[in-house]
Amino acid sequence: RGTITLKELKGLQPGDYVVHTDHGIGRFGGLEKIEVNGKLLEAFEGETILTALNRNGIKVPTLCHMKDFVPTGACRLCVVEIVGSPKLVSSCSFPVSDGMKILTHSPRVAEARKTIIELLLSNHPDDCLYCARNSNCELQSLSKEYHVVERRIRGNKNKFKLDHAGTSIVRDPEKCILCGRCVRVCEETMGVYCIEYINRGSKTLIGTSMQKGLNTSSCVNCGQCIMVCPTGALTEKNHTNIVMDALHQNEKTVVVQYAPSISVSIAEEFGMAPGTDINGLLNAALRKMGFAHVFDTTFGADLTIMEEASELIQRITEGKTLPMFTSCCPGWVKYAEEFAPDFLDNLSTCKSPQQMMGAVIKTYFAEISNLKPENIISVSIMPCTAKKFEMQRDTMGRNGVKDVDIAITTRELIELIKIHGIDMKSIEPELADSPMGVRSSAGKIFGATGGVMEAALRTAYKKLTGSELVNFKIPAIRGFNGRKEIKLKINDLEIGIAVVSGLANAATLLQEIRDGKNDVHFIEVMTCPGGCIAGGGQRIGTTHSVIEARMKSLYDIDDRETIKVSHKNPEIIELYEKYFDAASEVAQNSV
Repeated sequence: RGTITLKELKGLQPGDYVVHTDHGIGRFGGLEKIEVNGKLLEAFEGETILTALNRNGIKVPTLCHMKDFVPTGACRLCVVEIVGSPKLVSSCSFPVSDGMKILTHSPRVAEARKTIIELLLSNHPDDCLYCARNSNCELQSLSKEYHVVERRIRGNKNKFKLDHAGTSIVRDPEKCILCGRCVRVCEETMGVYCIEYINRGSKTLIGTSMQKGLNTSSCVNCGQCIMVCPTGALTEKNHTNIVMDALHQNEKTVVVQYAPSISVSIAEEFGMAPGTDINGLLNAALRKMGFAHVFDTTFGADLTIMEEASELIQRITEGKTLPMFTSCCPGWVKYAEEFAPDFLDNLSTCKSPQQMMGAVIKTYFAEISNLKPENIISVSIMPCTAKKFEMQRDTMGRNGVKDVDIAITTRELIELIKIHGIDMKSIEPELADSPMGVRSSAGKIFGATGGVMEAALRTAYKKLTGSELVNFKIPAIRGFNGRKEIKLKINDLEIGIAVVSGLANAATLLQEIRDGKNDVHFIEVMTCPGGCIAGGGQRIGTTHSVIEARMKSLYDIDDRETIKVSHKNPEIIELYEKYFDAASEVAQNSV
């Protein structure tokens, strides 16, 4: 586990070590000598040319390749020239061999790539100025890089209907370049299979089953297809204009909440180091926009832990349905409804932090502020496109009043900050509003995979034993592994714990439970690999190192802050004393 350099591998015997490459895991078979643009390099035997080039800092463009996925060679942009070969080869799928001489940017290669880009543009819409991905489009960037400044190839423009039937995602087939990245992430990472290749040859397109809207498909609204799309073919349903309209009316009180991961996810957009926690700056920026009250959803995460830990203990001690699954991820809840209805009774009855916070704002906060719930416009800022779906569920409100009225993504937040001309480097940090302004660091780590589980176990341990965990950290369930399992001893109970991210991993675990091959008691499921820090509503084009920085920032907050458990949050204690007698309807009913 970890990284090993070619220099460190010298002297090892073939077959001794397992090495990880972009296209999977295989035995180390030795080193190959290759020549790239006249320079000698070393590569692993059997790895692809693209992997070897990337590791040596040589950039080769591609539109279909995704790290850790088996290559398809679909877009052909990564072609390189092998000296002595009459044909160009796709570097993402062609293996290296000893003595190979490669030219990555010869005139022949450059002209081939430029032609491919021109062919893609020949039937692509010319609406860059109006596109959501303008200035953040891979096809646009490559056009500039390869100096495509005139139309040499003209083709019939794509003419497809815009699919805006879904609650979270808009699909524009006219902008699709058939790279297949969305299909692969939906099938291989999520196991949802809601979009696929349709037809053959020149009539090939990507769409939903029977060419119906996303709302009739098996889509779980996770937004990972948006994150991998290189163009504007997939975007979130944008609600910034609705927020702007709400902020410029005087009849109602407009409040906002933001998820635990948001404050560590946008710093790089404003010239700060990736992962920088700008919590105080975010509070100030939202007030400058005109929000009357600013709340940190981490308080809602603490409330979720109180309810979820109590429910887990009740299920274990009273012999109720186990294993219990977390229910704070709406993509996972929708997946369970679509693909695992036999496990719906296993889902926690708790709402997500977004919906708990929204419910408390429209009840407890409304009462102490002398506001009518219907006169509050509640906005949430989430790293997740599925939250747009979750907030409109029939169970997410009371008496015809929704808990959350508008849900926007991190991307939409960035758009609002820029529209309002707010300089994030010059404003002074401010605190979130109270009550509901104090948080624990346990609630903050919700943004990383394993964070919900770790926070819940801290409180469950206290409730069962009367004592705090000696060490609040549970390293075994931290990190980016798609699946983690441990056994935790609490008094005489040995609780089986599992943490999964990426719904394909969840599907495997579900089948093991059905087959009686796994006896876990408590399972955290996050739809997006890595958790909310890599959610479908986050900044597009984010690298893995940036996501690592976000995770590190959350755990650094946990290290330095004093309130490390949800049950010691003084405003949570006050809420239960003044408003909740026990597990409340306000906090429950996740589906």
